[in-house]
Amino acid sequence: MTSRVMLISPAISAALREARFDNGCPVDAAGLRQAKAAAGSLPAPDRALFSPGVRCRDTAAALGLDAAAEPEVAGLDVGRWRGATLAEVSADEPEAVARWLTDPSCAPHGGESLHGLCDRVEKWLESAGQFSGRIVAVVEPEIVRAVVVRTLGAPESAFWRIDVPPLTGTELSGRAGRWNIRVGQALGG
Repeated sequence: MTSRVMLISPAISAALREARFDNGCPVDAAGLRQAKAAAGSLPAPDRALFSPGVRCRDTAAALGLDAAAEPEVAGLDVGRWRGATLAEVSADEPEAVARWLTDPSCAPHGGESLHGLCDRVEKWLESAGQFSGRIVAVVEPEIVRAVVVRTLGAPESAFWRIDVPPLTGTELSGRAGRWNIRVGQALGG
């Protein structure tokens, strides 16, 4: 049985433009236009999901997906850093940011570690591999990064080396434990 999973990164929002840790910011007007323009370019899903969050929900709706929130692919919990920019946090807590960027098991913000995120996403991907059909999921960029890291067996330190532009697709095909991956496909292109 071959399973297919397409992960779509959300459209641009003010938080993404400002390098701000997500604080429930909606997709901006330009991002909404781009997502609507890409509607119809996706393969028909047997199951459609989104990371519980405003920008993923907005993007899924703009893409015309009849999607449900999936808690297992929620974005990284950044605790008290939520809503702050990386520059603000770096100025206030430079040692904590340095630890966070170099030690995947560290969570100085009081939220979830990258290691914890990668474990959670790997478990979700294992269950997705049991689904015989196509899953299309609009997910936060960090979910795509975690999937790529775990799918390729890369060290978690590689997480920060993966760029995930807005409105791009990452496709997986295979089954739990053995996936092929195709990254960075522009939607509608």
